[in-house]
Order: sequence, then C-alpha cells, then structure tokens
Amino acid sequence: MDTSEFTSKSTNKYIDKASFTWQTPSNIALVKYWGKSNPQIPKNASISFTLNNCHTITTIDFEKKEKSTVVDFDLFFEGKQKDEFKPKISEFFTRIQAYCPFIFEYKMTIHSENSFPHSSGIASSASGLSAIARCLMSLESEINSSLSEEYINKKTSFLARLGSGSASRSIEGPLVVWGNHPDIEGSSDLYGVKFPYDVHPIFNNYQDTILLVDKGEKQVSSTVGHNLMHNHPYAENRFQQANENLSKMSEILQEGTIKDFINLVESEALTLHAMMLTSNPYFILMKPNTLEVINKIWSYRAENNSNICFTLDAGANVHVLYPEDEKDAVNSFINNELAKYCQKNQYICDNAGFGATRI
Repeated sequence: MDTSEFTSKSTNKYIDKASFTWQTPSNIALVKYWGKSNPQIPKNASISFTLNNCHTITTIDFEKKEKSTVVDFDLFFEGKQKDEFKPKISEFFTRIQAYCPFIFEYKMTIHSENSFPHSSGIASSASGLSAIARCLMSLESEINSSLSEEYINKKTSFLARLGSGSASRSIEGPLVVWGNHPDIEGSSDLYGVKFPYDVHPIFNNYQDTILLVDKGEKQVSSTVGHNLMHNHPYAENRFQQANENLSKMSEILQEGTIKDFINLVESEALTLHAMMLTSNPYFILMKPNTLEVINKIWSYRAENNSNICFTLDAGANVHVLYPEDEKDAVNSFINNELAKYCQKNQYICDNAGFGATRI
C-alpha cells in the first residue's frame, strides 16, 4: 500500500497561533467490519450511515513552540481534564507523525464534547478521532494553501483511520464505504469514500432512533474485540460473507429493495454479535432489554407490514432504522412500546446525515 501521497509537503509558511473547531458525526455500519490488521487495515470492507445528531464537537488550540521529539497536548472532555484518555490519543499521534510532522512544533489544547453518552456502543471513537483529524488538517491547509478539498477529505479520513478504523467513515456522508472492494469504485483500505452510486429515494433521510438500553461502559472494548478475530474459528468465512454482503447492499441501495435491506441489516447485526459469542474468550454485549426490543420490533413489523428494522453496534443499544415516510407511526411505537426498555426512557432521534462541519 502506497501511503506516500499523505506525507506533508514542505512549506516555509509560519503560523504562530491557530484554533479550529469541527463537529463530526458518529456512524452506524450497515455491513459491519470486525477484525483488522496493523496499521488499522480492515479484514473486510464496510458501509455506514453517518448520523446527524450523534456527533462530537472538538476545538484544538495550536500554539507554536520549540520543535521537540514529544507531542505536547492537554485534553479536556466535556469541560474536565481527562488524562486517562491521553494514552489513546498519544498512540494516534505516534501513528500519524510521519504524515503530520508539524504536530511536534505546537502545543495543542484539545477540548471535546459528545452529544451522546461516551463508551456506550455509539461510535464515540469514530466521531472523536475524526474531529481531531479534521482540526489537524485545517492547520495543515493553513500552512499549505495549495491543498485541494478532495485531498484534504481523503487525508483526513486516512489520518482518522489510524486512530479508529470506523472514524474513516465519519468525514463525509451520508453513506461511506471503507475497505477495498471490487464493486465499489475508488474504495480503499486506507480511507473511506462516499458511496459512489445513485441511491434510491427511499433511503434518503433514512431515520435512526438509538435506544439507550445501557449507557454504561462496555465490558469489552472494540479494540479487544477486534483482536479476538485473529484466531477466531469462523473469521475467514465471516470476512468473505461481509464482502459478499457489501455487494448485495450496493445493489439494494441503488434499487430500493427495502425488504432485502431489512434482512441484510439485521443479519449483519446479529452476525457481529455471533462473532463475540464464539470468540475465545467469549463475551456478550447485548442486555436482556436488547432482546426485548428486538422481539418487539419483529412483532410490530409483522402486525403493521412496516419497514422498521434494527441494527446493533458493539454494545447493548439498539438502532431502530426506518424510512422517513414511517416516521410518525414508528415514533409513536417507540414512545409507547420501546422507550420503557431504555435507561430512564432515553433515546436519541437521528437520521442519516452528511459529514463533518467546520464551526
């Protein structure tokens, strides 16, 4: 893999101070990736919706200092200094130093906040690392004004991936593919790309209500879960299945065959958790109320000939997906039947959105 295009170009431009703020979305994968190799290369391609309302807002203040061999930064999350988050960010900076050598020339103060609970199965690493990558690329584009928007987006996704694989899918939207795939033009293991084909109108502004079944931290981190795929007895079959499912999903999204969409999305969600159940050591991230919600969704769909369905990320929370023309009916169902399975009746109404926004 040739990563040379992402090496920073030399320039004599000098910037003493700068500050950038970005809002970047979380995303929910429709076809999941589970398993990777270094450096953050997926074992199979994936596709996701970016989300409008689940996002991270990050500001980085840059102040020029004497160049050193250490990246100097302070990190504040939701107003509080969070030194426990620093090792993950330090590892990210180590991975990107060849592509962003200017990070050694600045003291960085990072302020970040989420619109959703941290570490609860909503992809906070995706939105968080993509926001940091956006801020870094804003500085680089100030230093080097010749960079094109296309290059900036591509490199931002490339950098974000080195912090969190799914973060590569949180730069643009509303549908993003990450991972090299023969049926997706321009796709790459190194960065995410916008789904390159026309999407059927039924998938426009697709709705996603996230039921917060469990807002606590996951018992097993996604990083540990991915690593358990290395010796997983079903790993190779799963990687092949996921790539085949992405081919099917590409056709579904273009043709608007929503019943096939429902079947594939739910199958992918349950397969992801099946990999967790059959790894060694094995683990369960679903909670009893996760299963209650799934069964309620199945019953509602059958009784009302609805196009509602669910997906899951690596956690207990349930993403309820449905087309916009069912919004009122499904929202009533959620309020009356599903909210009681959430902690404190909490859920987040969201929809498939576009990418990052400079603030």
